[in-house]
Amino acid sequence: MPRAHAQSHDQTDRTDASLADRIVGTWELVSYKVEDKETGQLIDAMGSTPRGRAIFTRDGWVAFNLEGSDRTPATNEAERAALMKSLVAYIGRYRIEGDQWVTSVETAWAPDWVGTEQRRTVRLDGDDAEVTTPWRVMPNWGAGRLSRSLVRFKRVR
Repeated sequence: MPRAHAQSHDQTDRTDASLADRIVGTWELVSYKVEDKETGQLIDAMGSTPRGRAIFTRDGWVAFNLEGSDRTPATNEAERAALMKSLVAYIGRYRIEGDQWVTSVETAWAPDWVGTEQRRTVRLDGDDAEVTTPWRVMPNWGAGRLSRSLVRFKRVR
């Protein structure tokens, strides 16, 4: 009986190590949808052709820069403010816990994220990654409503 427990623990360690090894690299943003908790509505929060990268280093750093479709330079303050609704950018140290990575945010486009931990559930299938955030109030959209992001990435390196 103790041996089965040890095998189970070893398997968990291998799963964590496997995700830690497999997540390292550069990932291209494919889609970014947001689900409204109250209505269940899915929206293309970043438009139909978002762009961006997530970069995970072997020594435990992660950087995200995700942008919405069709961003153009702002010509006034209102347009500059509107651009913030189509941007997610942050950097920090990450660790793997089961099927999740947890980022200790050091810099971010939204100051209220600095010093927080951001937890993401990830499912890797070859060079594809499906990422789900917990339910939360996102600084960019939702007007104080709970939502979660459903993000797809494709490995580029």
